Amino acid sequence: MGLQKFFYHRQALAESIAQGLTGEGLVDYSSGLFLAAPRRTGKSTFLKQDLIPLCAQRGWETVYVDLWANRREDPGQLIERIVMRSLKRHEPQLKRLLKAAGVHRISLEHMLHWDLDRESLPEGASLAEALEALQAASGRMVVMIVDEAQHALNTDAGINAMFALKAARDALNLGGDSPGLRLILTGSSRDKLAMLVLSRDQPFFGSSVTPFPLLGEDFIEAYTADLNTKLAPGNTFAAEEVYQAFQRVGHRPELLGEVVRRVALELGQAPDLGKLLAQGAVDVQNGLWAEYESAYVVLSPLQRAILRVMAEAGAAGERLAMFSDTTVARINAAEHAEGGKGKVRPQSIQAGLDALRDKSLVWRSGRGAYALEDSGLGEWLLETGKTRAE
Repeated sequence: MGLQKFFYHRQALAESIAQGLTGEGLVDYSSGLFLAAPRRTGKSTFLKQDLIPLCAQRGWETVYVDLWANRREDPGQLIERIVMRSLKRHEPQLKRLLKAAGVHRISLEHMLHWDLDRESLPEGASLAEALEALQAASGRMVVMIVDEAQHALNTDAGINAMFALKAARDALNLGGDSPGLRLILTGSSRDKLAMLVLSRDQPFFGSSVTPFPLLGEDFIEAYTADLNTKLAPGNTFAAEEVYQAFQRVGHRPELLGEVVRRVALELGQAPDLGKLLAQGAVDVQNGLWAEYESAYVVLSPLQRAILRVMAEAGAAGERLAMFSDTTVARINAAEHAEGGKGKVRPQSIQAGLDALRDKSLVWRSGRGAYALEDSGLGEWLLETGKTRAE
């Protein structure tokens, strides 16, 4: 009865994004698409099962890098390795192209001497040059997808890779005869991904983060229909009740599958299925939130205040200047509400941030910007803040 045996394709969404990449759609993504969605809501599955196959059908060269897949490798090196693998597949075409052209393009001239058996860029070569070579060799538009792109901000090499992607985009999209380069960067933390576009010292300043559309009622209707084929007639789930449970677990298919399996083990009968489903969803949500509460209650008033202010700023899409007078005042007010004295100084805030980082509750980019490590914690903080206000 698990969701692993059921797959829901989202062709309309994939087609909409593809049209945006070429400028055919209502929204133009030719300068880049930055998609944010909480973890386990189906974003990566959509990329692999729907969007990438559609790109292939359109004849585009797609390069996919998942920075979450190997967190022990430097993000910049991982991006470089995947691009070099793609370039290796086109080695014969690249060499024929450059030799036939008499190597008139100076920026590509030294690529004739690259050792493409290596999975790292040759000394003195740039990622932008490698992508330019890939586009030239394939003769296609290149779609570069970086999943969990916020991890690139953790290292200098990762940040440099982001700047290289922007440089390649600008270079390849300026030429009228070039099929060009399109970038899709995704993240499970909107706050972290936003740092690539909100800060003046980041490569994609001026762009915006687009919320990834969560799975909705159409998914639930298809899933429930598939689920009911495995049940006895007259003892089936109602799509409305399944959708309510889905909302309770944050539109996360994997967690919904866990709830359904719990109900299956209960062997409930038709009159009880809806109640069991609702209770199972509440139990799963409570389990997740209990972890946040356990981590939160042992914090100092200052540490709690920092988290709450960060959660509120993230929900508002606001770039928080952590040590500005305005932010210090906000943290002071929140600290007082948490039982503190409300007399916090910037030095204390820095100490609080360091302590929260040690507890893996706050993340710091390579350039000193801060965000919540887990966006789910922000959701819980905002929900508990509403409860306290009521």
